[in-house]
Amino acid sequence: MEKDNPLLNKSYHFALIIVRLYKKIVVEKREYVLSKQMLRSGTSIGANISEANGAISTADFSAKISIAYKESLEVKYWLSLMEDSGYIDQTDAQKLLTKADELSKIMFSILKTTRIGK
Repeated sequence: MEKDNPLLNKSYHFALIIVRLYKKIVVEKREYVLSKQMLRSGTSIGANISEANGAISTADFSAKISIAYKESLEVKYWLSLMEDSGYIDQTDAQKLLTKADELSKIMFSILKTTRIGK
């Protein structure tokens, strides 16, 4: 990962945790539907941030960050649902929800900056 891109690094680390959690849920709980949604949205955050870094315009950059932001909101939904349905314990869920929230706040701040006056 890029040393000078904290958001990309944080999202990549978050995606790795999500992948490991997905594998654990599939093996231990034999749950495939909710966990797959969590996997998709949790890994999509970093992919969209990575795409944003290759943007050809400010509008393109903002659009990709916006998608990543929405994915961070979606993964929080799936994590909460999986916690409340007993597939993830409360401690693990809260740690991941905090990380997802941190990513959301960073991206929201970026969006406010890139969309001022638009």
